Amino acid sequence: MKHFKKAILALLSVSILAVSCQPYRSYTDTATVNGTTLFYAAEGRGKPVILLHGNGGSHNQLETTTRQLAQAGYMVYALDSRGQGANKPLDEYHYLDMATDVKEFIDLKGLHKPAIFGFSDGGIIALQLEVAYPGTAGPIITGGANIFVQNAFVPSFAEYLQSKTFESPLEIMMRDEPDMTLQDMQNIQTPCLILAGEHDLILESHTRLIADNIPGAVCRILPGEDHGSYICNSPKITDLILEFFSRIGY
Repeated sequence: MKHFKKAILALLSVSILAVSCQPYRSYTDTATVNGTTLFYAAEGRGKPVILLHGNGGSHNQLETTTRQLAQAGYMVYALDSRGQGANKPLDEYHYLDMATDVKEFIDLKGLHKPAIFGFSDGGIIALQLEVAYPGTAGPIITGGANIFVQNAFVPSFAEYLQSKTFESPLEIMMRDEPDMTLQDMQNIQTPCLILAGEHDLILESHTRLIADNIPGAVCRILPGEDHGSYICNSPKITDLILEFFSRIGY
């Protein structure tokens, strides 16, 4: 037994040493995946975390989170989703395409079950990724995500989406997609933290519906917060992510 314990400690020491010897990296680059090019910022060392921004945004929305997670000991990849941020705009968008982009980025980088945080559209993409490609993601954290359109939004925003004639392909996607199901959520097997603000654009009932159908998922409705107030360049979301990581051992 003593020899067994010594062997385990030796293996742990080697593992910890390997992580500590990884160089701290900070850079920006592009990756060609799924027939498109994605700009991304990378920072840190350690276990991988992918950050996904909201509709029409960029990785800049999550700069604070990128820096803080990197300082906490993670290797962070903050992507500009296809046709957004520093990427060339497209004529048509679909969440499944974006999920496939992330899948191919993960494969390209050789990442093993990276944690994924997604804000709004980014949260949709994170869930769509695990639905379309089961077992790809590690822990998933979403903020202000929806899985289908009907009865997902607060009345004022739902009315806006239905009354306006949209010309922007990104807005058209947001109006018509996603179209995941509760059965899709029930098939997700990775730890999930489902977040929304008290004054979010997403109905609290919809947020809880997502969490209630993902096995073991945790749901938190954040008092006083709106759709992005606790996320966009806010340290609050980093605290929530790190607390979740600590709880699940990531």
